[in-house]
Amino acid sequence: MTTVTNENKIAEMSDTSRRITSPPASNASSEETSRPEGDSLAAVVTACQQGDHAAQRQLYDSCQQNVFRLAVRMVGLQEAADVTQQVFLQAFRSIKKFNGRSRFETWLYRLAVNESLQQLRRMRRGKHQTLDWEPMDESHQGDDVERREVLDRALARIDPELRSIFLLREVEGLSYHDIAETLQIPEGTVGSRLNRARRELREQLLELGFHF
Repeated sequence: MTTVTNENKIAEMSDTSRRITSPPASNASSEETSRPEGDSLAAVVTACQQGDHAAQRQLYDSCQQNVFRLAVRMVGLQEAADVTQQVFLQAFRSIKKFNGRSRFETWLYRLAVNESLQQLRRMRRGKHQTLDWEPMDESHQGDDVERREVLDRALARIDPELRSIFLLREVEGLSYHDIAETLQIPEGTVGSRLNRARRELREQLLELGFHF
């Protein structure tokens, strides 16, 4: 019962974190930033593969919020914008290789996780390991922000690969199948790693003084 309660509490904190995270400001109109879904997104991707620059802008405006949100919690706020930019540069360079066997979002998340892990390795080599977890939008106040900051600090303390699997599930809401495709691991491994991530996250939250 205690484990279930703890997991529910972490899930609630993750949901709060997802709701109040803001992406980089965009100059695009509300019509341009509306997120295409299903066949519409597939049409945008196809247009990008044909070199349509307007479609590239639409795809960026539609997907950059999710990529940036993941990057913030993987590498910290200070590095997140650069990581997001690199992810989309890679995406547009290699988009013709996307064959549609998986969802486009899954393919894009794979690029985002890989680029984030590479950035963390570069930061370690440069001995720049302190992640910047400053509040992203000072207009948000109260318990939600405090809980998000505690969660972010706890996430920064766990193994980056475990962090990525936790974020993909609890913040981005991916299914076990999509996580397996994103990280290119067996679907059965997703559950075991996710349990380990939750366990380590609970330990770090307790060390930071959060009580379940």
